[in-house]
Amino acid sequence: MLKNSLILLIGVLILSSCGGDVIPKPKGYLRLAYDAPKYDSIITNCPFTFEINKHAQLNSVRKKVDCWYNITYPKQKATIYLSYYPVDKNLDSLLRDAQNLTQEHTKKADAIKPEEYIDQKNNVYGMIYKVTGNAASNTQFYVTDSTNNFLTGSVYFNARPNYDSILPASAYIRQDVIHLMETIKWK
Repeated sequence: MLKNSLILLIGVLILSSCGGDVIPKPKGYLRLAYDAPKYDSIITNCPFTFEINKHAQLNSVRKKVDCWYNITYPKQKATIYLSYYPVDKNLDSLLRDAQNLTQEHTKKADAIKPEEYIDQKNNVYGMIYKVTGNAASNTQFYVTDSTNNFLTGSVYFNARPNYDSILPASAYIRQDVIHLMETIKWK
């Protein structure tokens, strides 16, 4: 009898404790905040200088390949790959190659938006492409002086392409790419 009463009491307590309205949790959103960029001038043996974010690291690709650099962003797990080519009656092919590299992303991209860049004072002309969607690279660019120098770059993340997830980091690095283009000077 005592055992049955105890079981009945536990059952009543369990059933009576589960009352009330069920309230769903509000949606949570990831908030990524990055340090404000601060820029340093980069001076190399190459025929150009530019500024990069202090939170990034400049690495030479190989000692034997002149003027190819990687700018890595450890917090964002991203890299800007820079390739320099001297212009020697091959500007058309360099431009075509840079544009074709961007167009290779059309299979996965939702859209590719080109923006022209012109700085007549410093003789810097170029293009930056914003690639939306789950493409491998969401920012591509090139700059040239049209006579001697050509620099191209691509931003890649060390992650599977998921546009929504990398959007804050992508926007942060895109601003650094724009700053690089705005501060490039030919020697």
